[in-house]
Parts: sequence; structure tokens; C-alpha cells
Amino acid sequence: MNEIKSPLPQTTGGRIKSIIGCSLGNLVEWYDWYAYTAFSLYFSDAFFPSDNQTVQLLNTAGIFAIGFLMRPIGGWVMGTFADKRGRKTALTFSVLLMSVGSLIIAITPGYKSIGVAAPILLVLARIIQGLSVGGEYGTSATYLSEMATKKHRGFYSSFQYVTLIMGQLLALGVLVLLQRAFLSEKQLHDWGWRIPFFIGAILAVTTMYLRRSLQESSSFEKEGTKANAMNGTIKALTQHPKAVFTVIGLTIGGTLAFYTFTTYMQKFLVNTSGFSKGDATLISTLTLAVFMVIQPLFGLLSDKIGRKPLLIGFGVLGTLCTIPIMTTLSHTKDVWGAFILILCALIIVSGYTSINAVVKAELFPANVRALGVGFPYAIAVSLFGGTAEYIALWFKNEHHAQWFYWYVTICIALSLILYITMNDTHKHSKIEDE
Repeated sequence: MNEIKSPLPQTTGGRIKSIIGCSLGNLVEWYDWYAYTAFSLYFSDAFFPSDNQTVQLLNTAGIFAIGFLMRPIGGWVMGTFADKRGRKTALTFSVLLMSVGSLIIAITPGYKSIGVAAPILLVLARIIQGLSVGGEYGTSATYLSEMATKKHRGFYSSFQYVTLIMGQLLALGVLVLLQRAFLSEKQLHDWGWRIPFFIGAILAVTTMYLRRSLQESSSFEKEGTKANAMNGTIKALTQHPKAVFTVIGLTIGGTLAFYTFTTYMQKFLVNTSGFSKGDATLISTLTLAVFMVIQPLFGLLSDKIGRKPLLIGFGVLGTLCTIPIMTTLSHTKDVWGAFILILCALIIVSGYTSINAVVKAELFPANVRALGVGFPYAIAVSLFGGTAEYIALWFKNEHHAQWFYWYVTICIALSLILYITMNDTHKHSKIEDE
């Protein structure tokens, strides 16, 4: 009979190295994911020729949403894999998938060259990337939460959104450099939009090798010694219905607000406020930079006062301020005025983004944690976050843009009800029960 080995103790240095390694991989994953929306203003006519810019954006937003609809499958498959075979192995495989998706987008000819095959290949690439991101979120959230100590769990887990935002920021940064330093507007439309996808594919392959050296979390190693066939199964997940519905409920308003004030804002500023593409990209880049920096501050605050007060703060302020902010922004022509309005919205959203990963991880035991975090979250984010742009542009095309403001507000208010009634996971953590 084989001797069962006890997990090796984790040192502070080992924890930090593993957290950095996971975070860098997360950055590359989200860079690849957001390069699509950052450059869609330039490649939409290559895949969907039309005289109506809103229709072009609607088509590319639809494919963006299709990628999101694949995320529950990715969350299910990769979550099961992470709970059965380890967080490290699942994280390595997810970044490989992302590389494949980016490479397909980079090399696919336009509609004029291969006709309907062009948008079909674009859909295929986004399906692959959707599977990758669906698996990445739950596994990285689980890994970061398990690798951190109780005293600093909110702080270290906040780096998931730091690197998520940094990935989006990097995609916008590449766009700004290409716009203002290297390529003309025509070159960007003709072929320059392919550059970020080649960059993403190369970075993803590099990160895959980096993740192979990660240290496995002690939570998984302890659970792995039990050799339970139920680990990571849907049947095991159904034993935690309250936690599953909590993940869905707390995600609805937060993910919709996040995607509204990040990925959709670039298009909103161009298509509604009337800014140039260059100014819209600059505003989005500056607001995201500040948004990224403040995530650890909110995470640190949650370690001091708990997770629940931050969630309630987001719910209350998001419900009260979304309509005034978006209405004012739609009529704003000043770059700094738009910057301040979006930044105010993102500061409010930080009450959710900075801690949502750790809150979800603290709801589940180790044997089903990656699946429990990733699968229900992916369902909620697919239905509400992934469709945000599409719904907003559809309302815009129907001449009822303001209805979208109400839609966001109502979803935040629904999540607020859950924030008020749920337990504070900082005080009731399943990770600490281990």
C-alpha cells in the first residue's frame, strides 16, 4: 500500500512567488480576451461589412457575447479538472487554449477574401477563448484565495482583478501606441488590428511555461490525499445550493456594472458621447489605470472591516448613481469631465470587483471550490456581463439608449438585496474550516 504524503508547508516566499506567477498568467489571459473588444472598432468592418457603424459594432458585440456563453462550459470543465487534478495543471491548460484562440483571430482573412468563413472562424476563436476564460476565473480565484493567509486573503485575492484590469489596460495601451506612434488610421483598419492578437498568442505560450513551475495549494493537496471520486462533480456541487445561488446573485449587478464602465465605455464614448476613437481610448486607458491601482486598497480594507460592508456600499451607490452618471456622460464633450465621471463609477464598482473572487472562494469547501466558484459565476457573467455591450447597442439602435441605464440600475439593486442578507464570508470562511 502506497504511503500518503503530507502536503509540504508553504513559506511566505513560496506563497508570494506562486501568487505572482498565477497573477501574471491571469494578466495574459485577460489581455487576450480584451484585445477583441479594444480593437473591434477597427476590425468590425473586416468581418461584417456595412454602412452602419452601430450594426457593425452590434455584430462584433454579438460574437463577444457568444464567447461569454461558452464560459459556463469552461467553468464546468476546467473547474472539475482543477478540483480533481489540481489548480496548477488547470491554470496551465487554460492559458494554452487562450493562445490558440488569439492565433486564429490574428491569421484569419477578412470577409472580402473568404466570405462568410471569416466571421465563422472569428466565432470559433471566441468559443475557444470563452472556454479558456471560463476555466481561468474560477481556478485562479480559488488558487489565489487558497495560497493567501487569512490576515491578507482579501488583499492578495484582489490581485486577480488587478491583473484582469491590467490585461484590459495592456490591450488599450497597445492600441494607444499603434494609434499615436506607429500606424495611421487606415493601416489600423487594414491590417494593424492583427498585431495585438499575435502579441497575445506569443505571451500566452510564454506564460504556459511559467505556470508549470507554480506551487500547488495546500488546500488541494490535503483534499487530494482523500482520493474522493466526488471531487469537482456537479453532484457534489448540488450539496451546496445556497452557496451556488449566492455566487449568482452577488455577481449579477457587479459583473454588469463592471462591463458597462470598462469594455463598453470605449464604444459609448464614440457612439453616444461623440468623442474620437483616439480620445475614447485615452479616457478608457486613464480610468482603468486608476481603477487597477485601487483594487488592493479595497481588498486590504475588506481584511479590516469585512467583505459585506464593501458589497453593500457598491450596491447602494451603484443603485443611486448609475443613471445620473451615464445620463451626464452621454452629453459630456470634455475629456477630463468624462474621465471624472467614469472614474467615479469605477470607484463604486471597486466595492465588488476587489473582493468578489475571495468571497466566492470562501463559500465552498476545497473538494468543489474551483467548480463552485467558476461554474455559477460563469453562468451569471455570461447572461449579464457578456451581453452588456449587445443590449446597450441594441437599445441605442432602437433609439432608447437610456433604457440601458435603468437595466444596469435594476440589476445592481437586485444584487444589493443579497448583499444585505448574506453572511460576511470574512467571518464565515470555508477555507479557514480546513
